[in-house]
Amino acid sequence: MLLVDTHAHLYLPQFDEDQDDMMQRAFDKGIKQIFLPNIDSSSIEAMLAFEAKYPDHCYAMMGLHPCSVKENYKEELAIVKEWLDRRSFCAVGEIGMDLYWDKTFIEEQKEAFKIQIAWAKEKNIPFVIHSREATEEILTILETINDPELRGIFHCFGGTVEQAERIIALGFYLGIGGVLTFKKAGLDKVLESVSLEHIVLETDSPYLAPTPFRGKRNESAYMHHVATKLASVKMKSIAEVAEITSRNAFEVFGRPVGSLYKLKTITEEKM
Repeated sequence: MLLVDTHAHLYLPQFDEDQDDMMQRAFDKGIKQIFLPNIDSSSIEAMLAFEAKYPDHCYAMMGLHPCSVKENYKEELAIVKEWLDRRSFCAVGEIGMDLYWDKTFIEEQKEAFKIQIAWAKEKNIPFVIHSREATEEILTILETINDPELRGIFHCFGGTVEQAERIIALGFYLGIGGVLTFKKAGLDKVLESVSLEHIVLETDSPYLAPTPFRGKRNESAYMHHVATKLASVKMKSIAEVAEITSRNAFEVFGRPVGSLYKLKTITEEKM
């Protein structure tokens, strides 16, 4: 069984003391491919070093997180663009809007989001969207652009069935993580109406650890709990959830679907 973690910040200091052990736990749980979203200029060095350490398993994105959009956002964006022009990345991300903590830079967040969408289109790569208390604003932007060539993931989706339908209509996937396992979140009821064909799995490590680890540091190995919960919600086997969501991940990031089956074969041979 292969699982793909489409969103994890494993390069952050929270993992410095047990980085190798943490990765081995992920491998032992079948998580063989992990996609790393950037935050801002301060995180690039650590992210790229982590990717270089695990080149067969980890893939870096490049983008400016909306919480890092401040007075100097144009300088930060210039660094993002420099890196996008320097080498290839699996996606532009994570980008978007976050109105939970602070609405001071709402217009700057909108501008930074639109600029980075244009870069994703220019590079013909997907983008990964951070949307906290801003789903309607982001959907309005994407629906106004109305470009069928755009593709990506709504990271940490926690919206309504209607919002899910609008996201899917735009050609995007829903990133589902630990929130699905929270008793009062209600996300399980929403996903009853969403086909697995539109879902990818993620952890957002070190954040949003699933039950029974809620409140503790999250890590990629814990995604198994998300897959188990999703299998229960959709009344499918964990193996089927793993196969479909992993295929979706490779579809959106443009990685060869054949690698999925290659990795499955390797895993099965070791069992």
